[in-house]
Amino acid sequence: MKVIFTKDVKGRGKRGEVKDVPDGYAQNFLLKRGLAKAANKANMHTLERVEANEKAAYESEKAEAEKVKAVLDKDETVVNFKSKAGADSRLFGSISSKKIVEGLEQQFGVKVDKRKLVLPEPIKTLGYTNVPVKLFKGVEGKIRVHITEQD
Repeated sequence: MKVIFTKDVKGRGKRGEVKDVPDGYAQNFLLKRGLAKAANKANMHTLERVEANEKAAYESEKAEAEKVKAVLDKDETVVNFKSKAGADSRLFGSISSKKIVEGLEQQFGVKVDKRKLVLPEPIKTLGYTNVPVKLFKGVEGKIRVHITEQD
């Protein structure tokens, strides 16, 4: 019997796959527990529509990430901060990923989720710092941060 898996089943199939399984296994286990649907014409058509919608959503999300990357890669996109610092150019405090994202939004109107920044620890020194950003799978950019001493 051909079935369309609605959820991942270990050792049998992943969500969205169409496979041929024994009739008893399909009737008594997969269909009964809602792990799969019978692969009839209507369900196959629904599967095709769902896959097309998922692909369109994926493509639009990737295109949006590419737009954000293009803005971040421009030379004039530098997030500026002023902070108090000691004699050895170490900051009193630090610049966290949350502050970087807020500064980016205020200065350039670009929204980025702070969890997408690859910043192992907050910035604690004056000067320029490049902060990598994982915008989407395979789309990575860099935010340039410039910290100057406050007067």
